[in-house]
Formats: sequence, structure tokens, C-alpha cells
Amino acid sequence: MLRRLLTPRWLGALALAAVFAVAAYHLGFWQYHRHEAKVERNARLDAHYTADPVPVGTVLTADGVDPQDEWTRVRVSGRYVAGPVYVRGRPNDGEVGLEVLWALRPSDGGEDVLVDRGWVPASDAGAEVLPQVDPAPTGEVTVVGWVRPGEPSPGRPLASGQIANLSVEDASTALSTSLRPGYVLVQSETLPDGSSPPRPQALPPPDRDLGPHLAYAYQWWFGTVLGFVLVGFGVRREERLAHPERYPAAPRKTRIWDEEDE
Repeated sequence: MLRRLLTPRWLGALALAAVFAVAAYHLGFWQYHRHEAKVERNARLDAHYTADPVPVGTVLTADGVDPQDEWTRVRVSGRYVAGPVYVRGRPNDGEVGLEVLWALRPSDGGEDVLVDRGWVPASDAGAEVLPQVDPAPTGEVTVVGWVRPGEPSPGRPLASGQIANLSVEDASTALSTSLRPGYVLVQSETLPDGSSPPRPQALPPPDRDLGPHLAYAYQWWFGTVLGFVLVGFGVRREERLAHPERYPAAPRKTRIWDEEDE
């Protein structure tokens, strides 16, 4: 069998098996790193999502949102000065609708803060017809929510009052105001008298599912030997066919129904 394995045909098969093994090894680690990234995301959620809110300026700075600060619970007081602008194509509980953005001017100064006040279903009249939403409060309001980084701009113009992604740059243009590089997803809004104004539907908590990446990693790693196993079976089969006298067939078992036929 070793002599047959060292023929050009099977050496080529071995080389392909080695290439597949290296690829499977790296693909396994790629899936494993994706699993680790989701574990780290969940750890950040555990640390930030229900923590006491901190002033928005401590995490939403002129440099943007540090990845380690994403989902930090923040508080900001001020007045809504511009809005709404709608983000199209946003899923919520299996339905696609729009998220509603406003610009909030903090009482302590600084650039305006982009606030995502929630989600509304799309209008049945078509994409160009915007749904009706309750207006933002006109006076002082205290917003508690979670800080998020903005999304990349697709550079695709839409109808007035709409943007394609939750891009802070595009929202700034649509709202005609300068915004900090990030936004706040609203958890609650409180007026000076302690009441909460009506607002669009709250978005669900972030997805914490780790996905199948760890299982896929193990599958790829187990697959590193698959090519070599197939080569081994192929060489063995070819050797048995070439020299049947060296590999006598196993005696045929007599089955009960065969004896009855006799």
C-alpha cells in the first residue's frame, strides 16, 4: 500500500488533503473568533445594559463611541430641537418598519445628541408616505437610554425626511444640525412633572444569541483529517482490487431465509 501511495496520483491527492486540512484549521479559528466576539459582546451587555446611567458626555464624545462603551446606559437632559427623520427598513419582531430620530440639545451645552425614540410600522400607502407619530415634547425632557455607534452611510439619497441607514452623518444633514458621532437609543423619557410623553414603540433588547459558530469551529477542526482518511480508503480499495488474492473475501453469511429457499 505504501508503494501505491507514493505514486503521482495519490501524492497529488495527499497534497490536496493537506491544503484542505490547512484551510479547515484556519476556518475553524475564524468561526471560533466570531464566537469569542459574541461572548465579549454579551459580557459588555452584562456590564452596561442595566447599570446606573452616567452622563452622556462621558461616553459619547467628539471622538465617537469607544467599542468598550457600547450599550452603556446614559442620561441626558435638554430639549428636542429638530426631527423627526425616519430610518427605513428597520426590523422589529418579524416586521419591517422605520426608526424615528430626533436631535436633542443638551442643557449643559455642546453639540446636539441624536436620539432614537423608537420604531413604527411602515405606512400601507407606500414607501414615500411617512407614518404619523406622536410629536416629541417641546419642553425640557430627561432621556435615559443606551449609547450606540452610528452605522456607515450607504450614500444613497432618499425622499425628504428619510435616511437609508442609521448614519449620524446622514441624520445630521437631514436634521440640519451638528450631531455628536453616535446616538442614544431611548429607554425612557421623563418630563419635569415626572410623566412620560407618548413615543414610538420601544425596540426589543439586543440579541444575546451566541449562534452556531462554536459548533462550526469544531466541525472544521474535525474535518482537518477528512481528506487523509479518504485518501487512505481510496488507496486501500485500489490495492484490494489490484491484488484480490492477497485479500480474500469474507465468507458469506447464510441468512435464515436463504436456508428456507434451499
